[in-house]
Amino acid sequence: MARRCAGPAFVATAVALSTPAAASEGGASFYLLGSGGPEAAVLPPVEGVFLDNTMYFYSGEASVDREFVIGGNVVAGINADIFANFTTLLWVPSTDVLGGTLALGTALPIGRPAVDASVVLTGPRGNQVSVNREDSAWVIGDPVATAALAWNLDKETHLQFGTMVNIPIGQYREDQLANLSFHRWIVDASLAATWHNEAGWDLSTKTGITFNGTNNFTDYNTGTELHWEASVEKTLSKQVSLGLQAYHYQQISGDSGTGAVLGPNKGEVSAVGVTGAYNFVLGKTPVTARVRVFEEFNTTRRLDGTAVFFSLTLPISMKLPPGAGG
Repeated sequence: MARRCAGPAFVATAVALSTPAAASEGGASFYLLGSGGPEAAVLPPVEGVFLDNTMYFYSGEASVDREFVIGGNVVAGINADIFANFTTLLWVPSTDVLGGTLALGTALPIGRPAVDASVVLTGPRGNQVSVNREDSAWVIGDPVATAALAWNLDKETHLQFGTMVNIPIGQYREDQLANLSFHRWIVDASLAATWHNEAGWDLSTKTGITFNGTNNFTDYNTGTELHWEASVEKTLSKQVSLGLQAYHYQQISGDSGTGAVLGPNKGEVSAVGVTGAYNFVLGKTPVTARVRVFEEFNTTRRLDGTAVFFSLTLPISMKLPPGAGG
């Protein structure tokens, strides 16, 4: 019940949070790489409201020969750390829409990014600076609206189409290095597939594309981005499952606008990691705890970093079929 109704993976696919790791404006991409994984195409089989709370940690760096545009500044020699907590609410109003299950949701990131740049080459007004600059702050990011439609093709095979929209009303710090808000409209569309058999093996993959609007403050238009994830996981008992997960990010069109002073600035990165879940009951509520750890490599125009996720997922309310147990 905890694994299928609490839905550990479906909520994570709805979460979007900036990280200081991509080649787009501010070194931040909208889609949170690593948030897919096991059961990426699975939605809860019952109507209800579900909660996911994820703590996210990222630490990355880039040498002085790699330049980034952050908050209108051209900077190099970056060390960045982020702690963020984001909460996702998912509502499943129907399990019979076009033959599938419909889910609608919202997510909100709150966190503390910290950026240390050893060289600020060009300030927002063209001033030349060559000293260290540090910036950190507790901030609220942009809220995200999500929608997904999933189908059970048979007992083992699942397919899901999902979309997310970034709503640029978060706390945007003009001319600063540390931000969670993107200050632009963004739309991400993805397709996920999961094969989960009775022996406890789960094979999942997810591919998505991100379309970015323009940041009107910096006149920076981030290019289109492609992301792909895959995982394999084995259920070892009713409580425990362990697996491997990987992702790849590729910017497929260049940045533009007067703020894109570094040109197309296309980025690329790959990562491999481990994941594990533990299912338990808190009172009468099924809860899933999941950990993900990734190490990035094959990096172009990005930071090299390590990402860690810790998530708790549980149902707030469920409309169970007649005769079903709690």
